[in-house]
Amino acid sequence: MGRFGGSLISIKDLDRDSLEEVFAATDRMMAMPAAERREVCRGRVLGYLFYEPSTRTRLSFEAAMASVGGSSLGIADAASSSAQKGESLADTVRMLSMYSDVIVLRHPLDGSSRFASEVSGVPVINGGSGTEEHPTQAIQDLFTIRREKGRIDGLKVGIIGDLKHGRTVYSLLHGLGNYDVDVRLVSPEPLRIRPDSTYEIRKKIDYVESDDLADHVSELDVLYVTRIQRERFPDEEEYLKVRGSYVVGLDVLGRMKKDSIVLHPLPRLDEISADVDSSPHARYFEQAGYGMHTRAALLGLVLGS
Repeated sequence: MGRFGGSLISIKDLDRDSLEEVFAATDRMMAMPAAERREVCRGRVLGYLFYEPSTRTRLSFEAAMASVGGSSLGIADAASSSAQKGESLADTVRMLSMYSDVIVLRHPLDGSSRFASEVSGVPVINGGSGTEEHPTQAIQDLFTIRREKGRIDGLKVGIIGDLKHGRTVYSLLHGLGNYDVDVRLVSPEPLRIRPDSTYEIRKKIDYVESDDLADHVSELDVLYVTRIQRERFPDEEEYLKVRGSYVVGLDVLGRMKKDSIVLHPLPRLDEISADVDSSPHARYFEQAGYGMHTRAALLGLVLGS
């Protein structure tokens, strides 16, 4: 993938120049006539392995590959694969790499994508590894901010919700560390970003932690909302204590700047009211749409197209 090698495992492997290269490739991809775009990866095959449920990531990769002339095959549900028979991740990756030109992997274990890249015969793209990272989501998020606000430098970005378990949060923070931004992290005390991650993140970016969105919302240019990740709580009672901690509704929007935007990696539960959808602040569905284009650009770069 040009200067950043074959596989894409971590957003930390991409510097500002690399991110800007992806954004520029995405801009070119979006401007291409459909017939020209379908030549970018014509005849190439995307293989996907999803050991966790996914809607947007898997479908956007499939749509992206189709839009650049390629095809997709793979496992959308581990329960219907030989993993049910005990086949190891290594063997499954080796097998799929014989049938495809690039693999997208989502797996519940931290480090799974980096391990897969070591045994695969083709490049691997991390589609989400445990609570660790989700680099293509961060690229999509950064591109959305750049596209909707015209820049990333100089913005005030608030990230709220489940910051402890949300892998999109860690990737986004590392990505934002390449820019001059003011970051506010808002969450209940038990859901603050993990202490083992703060040292590395603070080397790249300054941030303020808070549990009160009202203290910051009027200053923000971007409000990035995340859901409380019930599936990552070992104890249901602990989840119930923090469920519904923040709800972004019209009352919150009324205190925001007129040109501020609201983002969400989706899926959402009750953390953004449905009546926000028609607001000019809402950009989370556009954000999901940009995901197809950023992933199409990434596939082209990974495959040297």
